[in-house]
Amino acid sequence: MSRVRHIVKAVEEGSIARELDIEPGDELLSINGSSVKDVFDYHYLLNEEYVEILIRKAGGEEWELEIEKEYEEDLGIIFENEFMDDYRSCSNRCIFCFIDQMPPGMRKTLYFKDDDSRLSFLQGNYVTLTNMSDQDMERIIRYHLEPINISVHTVNPALRCEMLHNRFAGDICEKIQKLYDAGIGMNGQIVLCRGINDGKELDRTIEKLSEWIPLFGSLSVVPVGLTRYREGLYPLEPFKKEDALQVIRQVESWQKKILQTTGSHFVHCSDEWYILAEKELPEQERYDGYPQLENGVGMLRLLCCQIKKALAERTGSSLTRKISLATGELPYEFLKKYIIMIQEKYPGVQADLYAVKNHFFGERITVSGLLTGQDLKEQLKGRPLGEELLLPCNMLREGEEVFLDDMTVGELQETLGVSIRIVGERGEDFVRAVLGEKPDGKEARRQNYEQTDCSHCGQAECGEIHTI
Repeated sequence: MSRVRHIVKAVEEGSIARELDIEPGDELLSINGSSVKDVFDYHYLLNEEYVEILIRKAGGEEWELEIEKEYEEDLGIIFENEFMDDYRSCSNRCIFCFIDQMPPGMRKTLYFKDDDSRLSFLQGNYVTLTNMSDQDMERIIRYHLEPINISVHTVNPALRCEMLHNRFAGDICEKIQKLYDAGIGMNGQIVLCRGINDGKELDRTIEKLSEWIPLFGSLSVVPVGLTRYREGLYPLEPFKKEDALQVIRQVESWQKKILQTTGSHFVHCSDEWYILAEKELPEQERYDGYPQLENGVGMLRLLCCQIKKALAERTGSSLTRKISLATGELPYEFLKKYIIMIQEKYPGVQADLYAVKNHFFGERITVSGLLTGQDLKEQLKGRPLGEELLLPCNMLREGEEVFLDDMTVGELQETLGVSIRIVGERGEDFVRAVLGEKPDGKEARRQNYEQTDCSHCGQAECGEIHTI
């Protein structure tokens, strides 16, 4: 396997690197005579007032540069791969793995299973810790990388080994204790599987993890996602309304207990549970500042609050506009309410909201972020779409106008014969889009399921998957 190369992608204006004539295409070879394994080594080695770096220019010439700077001052180099290392692929075969349920024939990056604790710090990924050696643990402690987001699922050693199909997965409590003793902040996730890690096992897991509060800051409980591509996989069953009600009762009971002793609700149900149970979402105060948004905990409540705030800042008008919106079946009823809130202040705004069924992955998948271009095309073609169709940004690959099935926004737009606007994740973005206002330049998008760059060749999107 070839050595990872640290290729310069760009140099910031006014930076030390710019003054030293470091350019895109140059390669970083070493800092103070030490090779650089990853981004954490890079920043650790740079935290000196005097450093020597070795650069190989694009033409092959090597430059040794002596630099005097402030202790934590950055050089201003942006690398082709921000991670500066190979991503570690997952060594587990989890019974609930979503990637194992992907249909064949999609782009390679969608099948990459990462389980790298360093990505937990950089990108918020949840990791099982099964890939971590003692040396890896020591590096996290040495560099004080936090928070570490951990896919726990259960604290029962035998059950965790079974669920992850990994005989080394049972030491999760020992690893959490080590991180706790070192003062490392953590968050946790439980993917709940019916009849496996729910019921008494769920109680056991919540109770044990709560012992590590406050360094173990939050815990989410999310239902397993089941696609139609499960032939040969573990026979998991979907949760029903009664199951969802039971899970909510359990979690809310623990919230009350833990709140009394810690001042934190700690454990949270994802939005799906409340929708499946046909139960009102918790009030904003119960989300403890939304530490588990990326796991779908409180997203709809936060969006509602943000929309109310955005509307309160507007006076309303006689604006007339006819648009359409498409979303998954899960958030449909809530988005419907939010549109009505906007229409109460802007009665001239007409909006047709469509709940798109997920035929691609299967109708048990109801989130908007897993809808494909072909499902949108098939179910929206010929429908009244108005002057503009609004789509949530989580349907697209980060930084690109591409759906999961590789259909582009441009292709869908041409097929449907309507202008498409991609809406950011904030309530302010939603209100602006419905009213036809220009974006405020603060829109953000989420990235799910996909590895997006290559550290082997030093080029983004090489199209290959490299594992170690």
